[in-house]
Amino acid sequence: MPHYRIPIVRRELKETLALALPVVGSQLGLMSMGFVDTVMVGRLGPEALAAVALGSTLYFFMAIVCMGVVFAVGPMVSQAYGARDYEVIGRSVRQGLWMGVVLAVPSIFLLRNANLVFEWMGHEPATATLATAYLRAIVWGFVPFLWFAALRGFVEGVSRPFPVTVITLMGLGLNIVANYVLMYGKLGFPALGVVGAGYASATVFWVMCGVLAMLARRHPTLKPFAVFTKLRKPDREYFGKLFRIGWPIGALHGVEAGLFAITALLIGVIGTTDLAAHQVAIQFAAFTFMVPLGIGIATSVRVGQAVGRGDPVGTRWAGYVGIALAIGFMGCAAILLWAAPEAVVALYLDVDDPANTEVVALAVRLLGFAALFQVFDGAQVSAAGALRGLKDTRGPMVIGILSYWGIGLSTGCLLGFGFDRGAVGLWTGLVLGLVFASVALIWRFAFASRRASNRMVEEASA
Repeated sequence: MPHYRIPIVRRELKETLALALPVVGSQLGLMSMGFVDTVMVGRLGPEALAAVALGSTLYFFMAIVCMGVVFAVGPMVSQAYGARDYEVIGRSVRQGLWMGVVLAVPSIFLLRNANLVFEWMGHEPATATLATAYLRAIVWGFVPFLWFAALRGFVEGVSRPFPVTVITLMGLGLNIVANYVLMYGKLGFPALGVVGAGYASATVFWVMCGVLAMLARRHPTLKPFAVFTKLRKPDREYFGKLFRIGWPIGALHGVEAGLFAITALLIGVIGTTDLAAHQVAIQFAAFTFMVPLGIGIATSVRVGQAVGRGDPVGTRWAGYVGIALAIGFMGCAAILLWAAPEAVVALYLDVDDPANTEVVALAVRLLGFAALFQVFDGAQVSAAGALRGLKDTRGPMVIGILSYWGIGLSTGCLLGFGFDRGAVGLWTGLVLGLVFASVALIWRFAFASRRASNRMVEEASA
């Protein structure tokens, strides 16, 4: 690296870490809620664990797709913040809140009738019934979940991520208490089992959204943006801009999450043992994924702010530094999974219980595959974040479709069912899809950032 680039990289590394660490904390807090649910539900038995795995897979698939559309608030706000155009910030956030309502209506209808999907997929009736009951409880938190995402895009886009971290950790503590009370029947409440876990999560989403909304309205550093002014008046122009940027993000999230969701549904058809093992392995892999996902969000903000202030060099290095940070962390996570898979499984199941022998053995094997795709998973999500900062969302969507469905899912189905490799074959497809996506997205950022930088140089010299 030329010596004159070192100060730029050092500065970008410092700024990215300052933004990324609170964002990562928020992601880990959100993911810890799922971890807590899995651990606490696991004490109810394998059937309850399989039901929550099935229900939460569908719920968070829908939530992630819709949240992806709302994520357009992030690049809209970050570029406007870099350009110091504060009116655009308020208009973008308000339309993000409206977008959450519009997207929630069909999603809630589908989730409340998920039993039809489970029956069509051929899942065991008892598991499908329990999973549907869980969904009908947690669905009450769908709207505040999306509102929280819109408000989060606002505060992170203006480089104020710390309140979200605090609120998320507060939500994690509340989730533990609510699970304990509602699942096991404490403080005079009936024991609701997995349904209690659903109601607990919905309650937490409402509380988190309410607190963040209050801060956005009253905090001295956030109040000047007036995000709730004229909230009752839809803004067609900015709603349209938000949707044009956001729907490819939602589609990309959908095809990626769809690869994992459909894999889980197909593994559920194989049997309860395979599904329980899959839930353990994918839960931990998803937990580590929260770190590069947080880095990717921070990278999107840093790239967007650089574009907004017309900084061609900062634009490119913001992306490259973020990608390098994500790859470095996931490399460490891969080493952990290779070195101590049994210790990871023990976090979820009693490995000494003879009844769990088959689940433990398969989960250990699947964690080996998770270790393989850790680095590529980190690379693709950070590169996608960097592209989002450029408002480049359609190219990544096409790459995602080709990678996750064209390669990952088709290969997984072929190996899993055509060659009778079961869960192992399906997980092989996951690895191949992520490898292709990571390479293609990094190449895309190199091309798009160079083009954006050249455009900024031309505009500055004009």
